[in-house]
Amino acid sequence: MKIRTRLFLVFFILVGLGFYQLVNVIVSGLRPRYLATMEESMVETATMLSALVASQLGESGDLPTADLAAMLALADHWNVVARIYEIDKTRLNVRVYVTDAAGIVVYDSDGGRDVGADYSQWNDVYLTLKGRYGARATRAVLDDPTSSILHVAAPIMQGERIAGVLAVAKPAGSVEPFRETARRRIIRYGILMGVLVIVLGMGISLWITSPIEKLTAYANAIRDGKRPAPPPIGRSEVGRLAESFEQMRDALEGKQYVERYVETLTHEMKSPLSVIRGAAELMEEEMPVEQRLRFIRNIRSETERIQTLIDRLLLLSALERRKGLQDAEPIDMPALVNDVVDGMAPQVEARHLDISSTLDDVPPVKGERFLLRQAIANLLQNAIDFTPPNGHIRVTLALDNSAVRLTIHNSGPGIPDFATDRIFERFYSLARTDTGRKSSGIGLTLVKEVADLHSGTISITNSTEGVTATFTLAPPS
Repeated sequence: MKIRTRLFLVFFILVGLGFYQLVNVIVSGLRPRYLATMEESMVETATMLSALVASQLGESGDLPTADLAAMLALADHWNVVARIYEIDKTRLNVRVYVTDAAGIVVYDSDGGRDVGADYSQWNDVYLTLKGRYGARATRAVLDDPTSSILHVAAPIMQGERIAGVLAVAKPAGSVEPFRETARRRIIRYGILMGVLVIVLGMGISLWITSPIEKLTAYANAIRDGKRPAPPPIGRSEVGRLAESFEQMRDALEGKQYVERYVETLTHEMKSPLSVIRGAAELMEEEMPVEQRLRFIRNIRSETERIQTLIDRLLLLSALERRKGLQDAEPIDMPALVNDVVDGMAPQVEARHLDISSTLDDVPPVKGERFLLRQAIANLLQNAIDFTPPNGHIRVTLALDNSAVRLTIHNSGPGIPDFATDRIFERFYSLARTDTGRKSSGIGLTLVKEVADLHSGTISITNSTEGVTATFTLAPPS
């Protein structure tokens, strides 16, 4: 599982659980808060109504409830039309009852149903008569918790004496429509915020993992033998890690580079040095002039071979240490290819080869003229060396989609199966068709390095009646 997926899943789970708990706590706390608000308003209502009754008390001490009853009856018959947020209120849903100082009900707004009943043991009446705050919640149906009715009482004072109690009762279910509306809104906005946070989490995971993916691609490119520039990650911890990778690569490549080149150079120079040494020892003896001249030619040939090997190694080492182009310029590829072909005309004629060129008018490519010339020359030289006498070579330059493609096809026996995977390997070479000798084995390696530096490609494959080398470059955007 990718680290980006892991980060997102962890973020999603944590945020999901957090939002679930938050919404659950808020929703579960709605009913108590609404009930507390309703109770607060009932306290005020009970206090005002008790004050109304107390204002009409006479010397006899009888509780005057006639005006209270008339007022409540008139209010009950009025049409209530109120839009409270999303809830329509169309009727009163409150009960008022009055008890005397002994707790006996003397007035009940609900059709007088409990007049004469003893309420002295109910908490709302009992506590109020004791001079304390009296309230209770009683279920109308014992098995139904939603049937609770909240009762809030206030004392009816006559001087310093409690002459009775006025209580206001209201079903707790009155708050349910408001609670349900608030619950739906909280859940709706919670889901919306959750989605926004998840999208933000995706963005954060991309922001965190993008430098890691760039660093991974950079490491993979190094593994594949390429020379990528360190990714532009900035000065973060990952950026410093990329710099450390680059420094580590330089250190390791430098050490391996020296070891590899000393080993391979020593190996490649053994053969020509042995020939030179043997020829020199033999020339110390008396021999015919023709034989001496042959040994001199051998010495000259092997020294030229060593010189070519050293020159190409120096060029290859310089290329392998570079990380980009230097002095790049737009290059007219048809002119460059034609110049290379013309320069090798003497070799083509000496081997009695037929060469043809088809150079389309393609866009210029951005690169280093010297390196591209070396690459094209090496490919053409390779084709000349492996084309039998009286064979033919076809050079084609064309535009393939948005890339400039150079194709060099030569007739001949083709590449043996055992060598197809090693043709670009340093110091690997096949015997030439005419002399049976091998080259330095660096030419195609140089071509590969030049292609990589120019973000191009090189491939050499067997084709009908010979071998085809394809060198592709992208024109500047």
